[in-house]
Amino acid sequence: MKSIIGRKMGMTEVFAADGTMYPVTVIEVLPNAVVAKKTLEKDGYEALQIGYEDKPERLANKPELGIYKKANVSPKRHLFELKGDEIYATEVGAEINCGIFAAGDVVDVIGTTKGHGFSGTIKKYGHHIGPKGHGSGYHRGIGSLANNGRDNNRVIPGKKMAGHWGNTQATILNLTIVESNAEKGYILIKGGVPGPKKSLVMVRSAVKAQTKKPEIKPLVDHSTEEKKGE
Repeated sequence: MKSIIGRKMGMTEVFAADGTMYPVTVIEVLPNAVVAKKTLEKDGYEALQIGYEDKPERLANKPELGIYKKANVSPKRHLFELKGDEIYATEVGAEINCGIFAAGDVVDVIGTTKGHGFSGTIKKYGHHIGPKGHGSGYHRGIGSLANNGRDNNRVIPGKKMAGHWGNTQATILNLTIVESNAEKGYILIKGGVPGPKKSLVMVRSAVKAQTKKPEIKPLVDHSTEEKKGE
């Protein structure tokens, strides 16, 4: 198991040398600096506390600066905990980059879904709208809450009603990495991942056992074409 933090930048498409097209989500992965280690003896579990994205020292308070100084890393905007046997050996002060993953790896992506605020059932669940005539007094209402004569004294749990929609944690399982570039700091993941653009996501090894590793064909290398043109 291994995991890393990155930022969702949007979606695009890339092509293999034989013309195969892959729709991918671009994940920007800045170096994940190890700030502290959680141990079984002290904390009851094993994990790495990592910092993501630098911030000016003036934005950090004294306790924070003490933690970062002890770890010998610059102040960070975000702190996360990562678990994984393969990365736990990383020492405090070191950095983890996206080179831990390779093309063809199967991963899970954890993110926060887009927030839609308080939404009605028509927008939230796609329910039918009421009659649009001027004589109708019902257009976007929730409709009857009756239960066919059963338990009509209450609303059955799970009833689709208006309310807060989105801004919750979601996990997409078994996505495939199309490319991982440690030098430029990005991962291309086949398909979509949760969250709006610029949101932070966690990429981890798939928790479900894989019977067969997906085959990802080598992508077109545009860098060599540019050199030839020069």
